[in-house]
Amino acid sequence: MSTTEGEHYFTARPATADERRELHVTLAGRELTVTTARGVFSGDRVDRGTAVLLPHVEPDAEATGDVLDLGCGWGPVALTVALAQPRRTVWAVDVNERALDLVRRNAERLGLDVRAVLPDDVPDDVRFAEVWSNPPIRIGKPALHDLLHRWCTRLPPGGRAHLVVQKNLGADSLQAWIAAGGVPDVDVERTGTAKGFRVLTLTRR
Repeated sequence: MSTTEGEHYFTARPATADERRELHVTLAGRELTVTTARGVFSGDRVDRGTAVLLPHVEPDAEATGDVLDLGCGWGPVALTVALAQPRRTVWAVDVNERALDLVRRNAERLGLDVRAVLPDDVPDDVRFAEVWSNPPIRIGKPALHDLLHRWCTRLPPGGRAHLVVQKNLGADSLQAWIAAGGVPDVDVERTGTAKGFRVLTLTRR
């Protein structure tokens, strides 16, 4: 999913023109207007995989604890969690600084508290009750495996990670890798299938 020749949505500082646009979306059952831009993941819509993942975010006014949106883009997952579970502390992490700026602006516009930061800016002692991710498959298997290992090992016992992965981009092989111990001390199951995507849920033992 490149934005220009040789440049990808996981580029730290996109070279494409920062052309902002308004996008009308439905998140957590609400009709909203958000700001997106070129040079970020799925800047013109809610990505199909993300659309498969979002219904798994259940409304819960009492839920607390830290939640991570890993590879947040302009923020559809982070915003949905913040709307549906307002007592959560929501972290939105991406390497793309333009994406992080969009998340901050969208959260402020909607009156939501979302901490949009670079990966290394998340304090080491933060543990996540849940991780949500439409992970960047196109960074390649070694980098993807490192990414999931880094963040999913920050789940406490009983914590869960929810990943949406396209079937023809390796969802089943990723599930097998996790089940074989690629992410230690977790059980993994397929909790959803739609539109060519799998939702994988990891539960920390």
